[in-house]
Amino acid sequence: MNNPNNTQLPSSTPFLYDDFGQSRFASKEEYKEALTRQQEQLFHVQQTYFHQKKRALIVFEGWDASGKGGAIRRITEKLDPRGVSVFPVAKPAKEDQDKHFLYRFWQHIPSPGTIKIFDRSHYGRVLVERVDKLVDEEVWQRGYEEINAFEKTLSDSGVRIIKLFMHISSREQRERFEERLHNPFKRWKLTEEDLHNRKMRKAYIEATNDMFKHTHTGYAPWHVINGEFKWQARVNVLDAVIAKLSEGVDISPPPLDERLIALASKQLDVDEDLLND
Repeated sequence: MNNPNNTQLPSSTPFLYDDFGQSRFASKEEYKEALTRQQEQLFHVQQTYFHQKKRALIVFEGWDASGKGGAIRRITEKLDPRGVSVFPVAKPAKEDQDKHFLYRFWQHIPSPGTIKIFDRSHYGRVLVERVDKLVDEEVWQRGYEEINAFEKTLSDSGVRIIKLFMHISSREQRERFEERLHNPFKRWKLTEEDLHNRKMRKAYIEATNDMFKHTHTGYAPWHVINGEFKWQARVNVLDAVIAKLSEGVDISPPPLDERLIALASKQLDVDEDLLND
């Protein structure tokens, strides 16, 4: 295939499937072991990004109640909070509504040495705005090109982009909605918008598959996460994030500064040879 821009070509375009299979975890203990291991590995990756001044953007999209919040918590809970932050995306504020839809996202791109997480994202232009006819077709169709240009600019400036879509079945979503409805501590999570979006599932499936088709690129590929099983989904998210952040990156710890070793040895009465081991 001709690739005149010499950019990495994407793998096969993902799509929303109906067969969710079985969970990879047979017990909670097995899940906890995998979770702890991957969270520790992600912490090492974060330290590498800090020391090497690298930047990363993790984009979450997916069905309501698909586990985005739980996955984000498992990403962040063991990381240094100074190097990771979450942008919870909602309806644009009044002062942003007359500006280009990407304006507010430019305000939240990661700084060197940090990881930024979008909980929902700029893909609202080709998802909710398309499905609910909040903009004309010409506008959301143009959105694909504008989003790709936005992400290409970020990628070219050194931002590693990971895009995750949390996928669950209609039946599983219904069960989670019912749980929220009957649990007073979760009831606040269920909104009229959630119920409306559920009624529009067929339209969202079409919009999401079109989104994959037009925005699955070598520099910012999509990963569909099987969210049917919560334990598996959380670990699969960590697997995908670690794999993408680690591509072509040396995550071994940086060597200690020789001057610092000598200074510490003198002040703390520590054997220099032990520090160098």
